[in-house]
Amino acid sequence: MTTEAVASEAAQTAINAVEAHAAHNYRPLPVVLARGEGAWVWDADGRKYLDMLAGYSALNFGHRHPRLVAAAEAQLGRLTLTSRAFHNDLLGVFATELAALCGMDAILPMNTGAEAVETALKMARKWGYQRKGIPAGLAEIIVMGGNFHGRTTTIVGFSDDEGSRDGFGPFTPGFVRVEYGDAAALAVAITKNTAAVLLEPIQGEGGVIIPPEGYLRAVRDLCTRNNILMLADEIQSGLGRTGRTFACDHEDVVPDAYILGKALGGGILPVSAVAARRDVMDVFRPGDHGSTFGGNPLACAVGIEVVRMLATDEYQERARVLGAVLEDCLAALPASRVSAFRIRGLWAGIDVIGRSGRSVCEGLMRRGVLAKDTHGSTIRLAPPLVIERAELAWAVDQLAAELEA
Repeated sequence: MTTEAVASEAAQTAINAVEAHAAHNYRPLPVVLARGEGAWVWDADGRKYLDMLAGYSALNFGHRHPRLVAAAEAQLGRLTLTSRAFHNDLLGVFATELAALCGMDAILPMNTGAEAVETALKMARKWGYQRKGIPAGLAEIIVMGGNFHGRTTTIVGFSDDEGSRDGFGPFTPGFVRVEYGDAAALAVAITKNTAAVLLEPIQGEGGVIIPPEGYLRAVRDLCTRNNILMLADEIQSGLGRTGRTFACDHEDVVPDAYILGKALGGGILPVSAVAARRDVMDVFRPGDHGSTFGGNPLACAVGIEVVRMLATDEYQERARVLGAVLEDCLAALPASRVSAFRIRGLWAGIDVIGRSGRSVCEGLMRRGVLAKDTHGSTIRLAPPLVIERAELAWAVDQLAAELEA
């Protein structure tokens, strides 16, 4: 399908401008979005689409949620940025309430998810040297096969996705990769120089890969017994997406640090954070780490409202209830077109047969549903948590029709 087949002249002009003057590091679907509300978006020509991606979980609360917009608008009229050279009147409130939501002592605010991952890696290494006594320069961090934690040079260096790595070396040493979901392999990989284990409780970019029952508990036990930090990347899986505040909650596991992002900014601006115990966080000293925009008042105003919305459990409950509806709908998809699906809350990965995921998503777009493929033949569904039951069923009906087309 060509972009000309779906775009008006004005929309095509917008697409052409991106192609001409922006880096070609994305291949978006040929739709130009201009407005959003709740679970719906409208393109530049006024056509309406149901958003079943939610900005990779950045839009857990939907587009332009009134509470979040109001918080942002109120703060825009007061103060937007000070840098951390000075205190502002909201950072302490944000830190206190986010730490409480996480059951942790302290947070370190950043902007993007990748920045938060890099922050956690620095924290873990310094903790390994200062608290565990690992010899200088020898700290190791164990990561998982199939991982996706961002696209900085350090992070792609320990990925096993050659498309992410090719052409960007040499890479940062000190990372050991093991098979995801295999606690025995993790146990073998641990050495006296292991400082931390970094993992996604559910691998999102991998296709919503859910580890075996008990795996997270086994990781927690291995980390505790070997004096190793467990770092949980909950950037996509956290903040209500899976029906609990954190995906780790499904196994009653508390890591040593949560890595957060995406939904923490309410779909309005980038906000991320690492939340950890005080004895872990306090390896940082002034000058060790920072960000000009991290913890800015505007980000804090939105982040505070996000935390307060999650504290009610309303959105986690919606993900639990509607996740069951979504699972029933997916189970009815034709077996001749779907080889498997995985679901936790309002987050699903669907493996299609005989077609590329891209072609299915293009067909869904023509039917008024926006979704995204990954790993060739997998479709990811992650609708805003404000979606209604009937809307969810309609979206899967469109998927069924497209698969049978």
